Amino acid sequence: MAQQVVRVDILRTLAFGSISGTYAPVGSSFTHNMRLIRFQNTTDVGITVSFDSVTDNLYLPSGTFLLFDVTTNRLENLTTFCFANGTQVYVKGSPTSGAFYVECLYGQGD
Repeated sequence: MAQQVVRVDILRTLAFGSISGTYAPVGSSFTHNMRLIRFQNTTDVGITVSFDSVTDNLYLPSGTFLLFDVTTNRLENLTTFCFANGTQVYVKGSPTSGAFYVECLYGQGD
């Protein structure tokens, strides 16, 4: 079995003052195929997430997080089952405090 090293990607965040009723990007787009993503909403309102800045894809209530571990219990390197390189996360809402965070892990070499 080949060894694969986990790498932690840059923290992406968007403060409440930059979140409005229209979609805004959270940091930069992914530069690796992401295996694990955690969305964390520390704002005072629910936040809607999109991956194309048009379609409402996910909703996170205030003070919650959502974790996607798309390679749970996988031994092989599956580059076809991941959040793809180039993916951009967008959010919208009307918060008055807090921030929205995107935390990612990827495999070395992805």
